[in-house]
Amino acid sequence: MVREPTTAPGRAPAASTPEPPPVGGVLWSLAGDVRALLMLPAALTLQVAHPAVGAGVDDHSVFRTDPWGRGERSLRSLQLWIYGGDEAAREGRRLRELHRTIQGVDAHGRRYHALTPAYYSWVHATGFPIYRHGLRLLVRPLSEAQERQLYAEWLQVGRILGIHDRDMPQTIEAFWPYYRRVLAEEIEATAVVRELLDTDLPLPAPDRGPLPLRLVLRVLWPVLRRPFLKLRTFLTVGLMPPEARRAIGLEWTDAQERALRRFTRTVRVVVPVLPERLRYLPLARRARKAARHAGGRPAGGAPPVRPRKPGASA
Repeated sequence: MVREPTTAPGRAPAASTPEPPPVGGVLWSLAGDVRALLMLPAALTLQVAHPAVGAGVDDHSVFRTDPWGRGERSLRSLQLWIYGGDEAAREGRRLRELHRTIQGVDAHGRRYHALTPAYYSWVHATGFPIYRHGLRLLVRPLSEAQERQLYAEWLQVGRILGIHDRDMPQTIEAFWPYYRRVLAEEIEATAVVRELLDTDLPLPAPDRGPLPLRLVLRVLWPVLRRPFLKLRTFLTVGLMPPEARRAIGLEWTDAQERALRRFTRTVRVVVPVLPERLRYLPLARRARKAARHAGGRPAGGAPPVRPRKPGASA
């Protein structure tokens, strides 16, 4: 069953402070699931394929000097938009303030500012096609009603981030022409895209997580680094929608597609049977527990995006 959107597409939120997407909605079920982690590199790569966004990340991000910390902070921020309650709007304001001074010149000599509506909106917009495509492979395809619900909720998250309705297509029917136009006219294999897909980066060992795990990874990292980067690149390209892949100019073979299908079939079987503490990220687990205690939609019941049972066909 799909809940009705809390805010209809095309209509500004009634309250001055936008609310997070609804408990039990599509994003509530998706954003905290560990499978969403597999989709994030594809979303980031599609974002920085825009020359202005890529230049901003190239010039101002710490993704080279603090890759694991930057990833952890970005993931926490995203989780707050969905599960943060009153903290969601504060996080949106913090992000806008953080981006206020990010400006410069892109590789084509054009000036950019991170808060230019077209650029800031593109960064947010990429999440919808990435989630839609990733769900098809890692969970199951959305119904038409669920897809519309996801888009309405993604618009609501955009309001949390301070994106005006006039700067985002307000219906799915309006979204796809906008998306195809950006892919056709603006997207390219920027320097940051090429760097993110490089399988021989001098990536440092992970410095987050339990101390024993960090110590083990530090010892094994010279052996694990290259296979990890190859897997990350494989999933980044594979979980990117084909039309975005083509727009950037990324190669993808039939053999890679078959390997991806085998990998995602395994994920669809394994993840649904994991205990909640392994299946959901910490902020999501706490929010789901609070919702159960408050009498909201059962966290382990029938979410709008219901995984297929193990062994079911994709």
